[in-house]
Amino acid sequence: MDTIDQAHFLDGGGAMGAAIRRFDWESTALGPLGEWPPALAIAVGMMVNSSFPKCIVWGPDYITLYNDAFRPILGDKPEALGRSFKDIWAEAWDTIGPIADKAYAGEATFIEDFPLMISRFGYPEQAYFTFCYSPIRDEHGRVGGMMDTVIETTATVSAEKHARLINRELAHRINNTLATVAAIANQTFRSARTKEEAQATINQRIRALGDAHRILTQSRVGTAPIREVIDGALTPHRTGSGQITADGPPLDLSARQSLALALAIHELATNAVKYGALSTTTGHIDVSWRIGTPGSTELFRLSWIERDGPEVKKPERRGFGSTLVEHALAQDFRGTVALDFSPLGVRCELTSEMRNLEIDLQEDLT
Repeated sequence: MDTIDQAHFLDGGGAMGAAIRRFDWESTALGPLGEWPPALAIAVGMMVNSSFPKCIVWGPDYITLYNDAFRPILGDKPEALGRSFKDIWAEAWDTIGPIADKAYAGEATFIEDFPLMISRFGYPEQAYFTFCYSPIRDEHGRVGGMMDTVIETTATVSAEKHARLINRELAHRINNTLATVAAIANQTFRSARTKEEAQATINQRIRALGDAHRILTQSRVGTAPIREVIDGALTPHRTGSGQITADGPPLDLSARQSLALALAIHELATNAVKYGALSTTTGHIDVSWRIGTPGSTELFRLSWIERDGPEVKKPERRGFGSTLVEHALAQDFRGTVALDFSPLGVRCELTSEMRNLEIDLQEDLT
């Protein structure tokens, strides 16, 4: 005899309440809906009338029923109603199966921000869930199944990770900036001939460093477009007469590489203003770069070529600018730098493999 009023069973249960009423339960181990155990019927009625994502798993076959709020969690998975919970989440069963077994043994489990690798849109994805698997007992105290009360927290966990990363990058960038400023100050005052020259030079170098940081803060965390880095470093030296050209394909640089390149370009331009192509109205500077396949051993090349300026004399000693260009730039790009004081004009070429330009935020924070 039917024990459930099927005409009104699951009233208010939304789309899934109606779907459960229509489903052919005789084809499953649950049997006709009208003959369900009271514990199951009551639990299903409570579930479909809840606005919180819930799923009921019943019997040794793990037969699945769920409410409207649970549906988005399934993504594009095949219809789950009436199927085995084990089959629905087969890709994660090694992880959640033991937790379900505990619920079937009468022990509830509550977990926050639990990581699961799942596939619901045709590809594996890392997702996070806060959920409780709790046993459902019948009138005799026997466990017939479990209730899965769950909410996805993937967006929250990702936002928290992103915030932590930003905070770590900020702290690291401040430390690096202070160290760089200290090095600039020490080297500038050591090599300057007068106090006034030292003050002017250090102001220019710190301004170049600040411009590079501004570009970084306007870009996505930890990266900056190479063109903006170069243009930012060259802007103070442009006169509007077309003496400087810069050309190359789009490429994102890490924070460390962006700062190193900005300071190097600033030093090269400052030297050009004092002694090179920008010290006359006839001189020109060509800055160009070429890239290879990302992540490969193909070469990235950046060239600085001065021409039509005064005859260049090789400096008697290497100053801070030359040291920064030749050594710091090479180190941060994991490549080589060739700096040539040719009589026809200063030439500088930075060469590295494309795999050394891969954006690795974790490494950039070390």
